[in-house]
This record gives sequence, structure tokens and C-alpha cells, in this order.
Amino acid sequence: MSGDERRNGPDQAALARQFEEHRGYLRRVAYSTLGSLSDADDVVQEAWLRLVRYYETSPEGADIENLRAWLTTVTGRLALDHLGSARARREHYVGEWLPEPEITTWDDPADRVSQDERVTTALLVVLESLSPAERTAFVLQDVFGMSGPEVAEVVGRTPAAVRQLASRARKHVENGTPRFPASPDEHEKVVSAFAVAWRSGDLSALLGLLDSEVTFTSDGGGKVQAFLHPMRGADKVAATLLGFLGRASEVGGAWGRSVLVNGRPGLVVFDGKHTGVFSFTIDEGRITKIDVVRNPDKLRGLPADGAEPDWSLGADA
Repeated sequence: MSGDERRNGPDQAALARQFEEHRGYLRRVAYSTLGSLSDADDVVQEAWLRLVRYYETSPEGADIENLRAWLTTVTGRLALDHLGSARARREHYVGEWLPEPEITTWDDPADRVSQDERVTTALLVVLESLSPAERTAFVLQDVFGMSGPEVAEVVGRTPAAVRQLASRARKHVENGTPRFPASPDEHEKVVSAFAVAWRSGDLSALLGLLDSEVTFTSDGGGKVQAFLHPMRGADKVAATLLGFLGRASEVGGAWGRSVLVNGRPGLVVFDGKHTGVFSFTIDEGRITKIDVVRNPDKLRGLPADGAEPDWSLGADA
């Protein structure tokens, strides 16, 4: 079969335009499955190559009836395969592994549209406890609304098996996410109050915002200093935060900026040497989890790097 005979459907330029219409959606599917933006970008690029290869090698006249559905299936399969190898790499990760945060600004509506606010840091952390098949089934079915038979095609299981996978995944998610999650407005108010209490060194105010069993997890990836294990308890967490404040004063202070982390209000904090992205889980009005990503490999391309900070910590407070 000649090259001309193999070519059918749209030319590559037209195909690229069609693919770009779905890129953002496919990236969200891959990111939700993998918890890594860089891995998600690799998967989406591979999906594009698979699409090109399909039209180069399929019989004359063959076409894709529903491009979005076809690309979602391909992306889901690629992400599932990638998840298995990623899990193996994470077994050798130094310290706690947290998902790569998706950070956007408050003042750019286009940024907010690009996110799925259901895919919070809290959800991504819980999804790490699932098997690759469970995670993929939950993401595709419960987050992106694919049918059981469609998901079965992705994970290579029967629809009945997919129902069991999704059911187990939902139970894990229900047990690991807030029973009474904060509304967007409440979340913003609590995070803002946390920033005020922290930068002013107000121990009492901090303790009033933290759940008594709050968990503080930091991810340095062996590249920068971070706790190797999660810290638990309001007193310990508050003391650690205020200790950071004291050290910031010694090096001339630190600064913070309010951002959206996976669609929810969070903070970017610079301590004089390194940047940390803080995300918060809030249940019944109290902060139950603080997750801080400090690994510089996960913080490339932060938005508005040159912008003025919202507030200062330590000497400049």
C-alpha cells in the first residue's frame, strides 16, 4: 500500500487543529490519573502520535466517528500504563510523595477554566492509595463521566469488574476526603485567616484554625529540606510554622502569595532559598491537612514569578 493510499481523513494540519481542541481536556484526564503534569504532557503527546499513526496506517476510508471519545480511550490506556511505571519509581522516592500541584492565578479567567475543581490535592493524595486499575476506573467514570463499558475498554476488564473497581475506589475516596468540605468562599476565608495568623505569629489564632489532628506533609524529593514523614497534631504543626517564621527572620524574611492550587485557594511561600506550594484540606471549618510541595522538579513554571508578593513573613512582616 502506497503512502498516498494509506493517507485518509484530514491532512495533518487539520488533524492538529482538531487535536488541539481536545488537548486541555486530555491533559486533565491524564493528570487526574497520574498526579503529575509533566507525565500528563508526555501522555498527551503520545496520544497525538497515536492519532497520526492511525491515519497513516489504517485502510483507506477508515475514519474516527467520535474523536474526543477515541482520544479519551487512548489517553486513558496510556496513562494507566504510565501509572504502573510511575508507581515503581515512587517506591524509591526520598520522603513523602505528593502530587505535582497545578497552580493558577486569581486574575486570569482562562486559567480557572483550564482546571477541574473536583481534582483537588486531597483527592489526588487519596487516589495514590488505589491500584492503577481502581484509580483509572474512578477518574474516568466518576470524574469524567465515562460509561462502564467505555471504562472497561480502557482498563481491559469486564463492565462487571469495572463496577467493582469503581465501587472500591469510591469507598476509599469517601473515607479519605472531607465529610463536610468547605465551599469555595469558606475555603478562601480559612486560608486567608491562616495566612494572617501565620505572618503575624499569632499562635492562638493558628490553633483556632487547625483541627486537633491536623496532618502536615512536605515533599522535598531529596532535593530540598522536608520532613520525611507526616507531622500530626495542631500543637506540633503550629510550632513548626512559627519556627519557620523565626528562621525566616534570620535570613531577612520570606514572602507569600495567594494562588489557586488545583482549583482551591492555596499559597506560594518563598523562604529565602526555596519555594513551597501550600494546599489545604478543610473539613467542618477547620484545616485537617496541609500539604507542601518543595521539590523544585514539581514547581517549574510557577505563574507570575515576577509579581509582587501579597505579604511578607519574618523580618519584613
